[in-house]
Amino acid sequence: MSSWYEDQKWEKDWHGNCVNSLNEELKQLVYARKMGLKMTPNNKTPYNFDLNGKSILDIGGGAYSLLLKCSNFSKATVVDPIVYPTWIYERYTAANINHHIIAGENINHAEKYDEVWIYNCLQHTISPDKIISNALKSGNIIRLFEWIDMEITIGHPQNLTQTGLDLWLGGHGKVEDVNESGCVGKAYYGIFKGERYGQ
Repeated sequence: MSSWYEDQKWEKDWHGNCVNSLNEELKQLVYARKMGLKMTPNNKTPYNFDLNGKSILDIGGGAYSLLLKCSNFSKATVVDPIVYPTWIYERYTAANINHHIIAGENINHAEKYDEVWIYNCLQHTISPDKIISNALKSGNIIRLFEWIDMEITIGHPQNLTQTGLDLWLGGHGKVEDVNESGCVGKAYYGIFKGERYGQ
């Protein structure tokens, strides 16, 4: 079994200089739709999500968070443990998105958000249950999309299951075989109530 550091190095090397991100971003549009996000085209781009003043925490959003395609947020934060090229952080700053180089297991959930987003990242982590626990404490709702029943390999030390995710999230996600826009596999997704729901 590989170590967490080897897994993160593999992931960083896979993304490389992060310049050609189209493949990942096309897949993100699938994740977004499955997580219940509605596209709101504007006069600049068809690829826009109007967040209506909400605050969002993106756990594991990496070098090209979905938040980069969003407008009208009150606060936006990305947390990810990998160190990417400097220009990635300059782009986040220009978009008024906070970025912290920390693992999802180490989130300080004293800071509260309307929504927490988790997509295609938990299979890369040490403790996906801890990350979900932090997400539930941090947000009113959790939007999640993850691949399940996958082989454990370097860079992917976790094999997520429907049973495990349902247990950790305290709800029931939808399971579906997906094959579109480069997304291929058995997916688990849904919208879940955080501990602050209704407050």
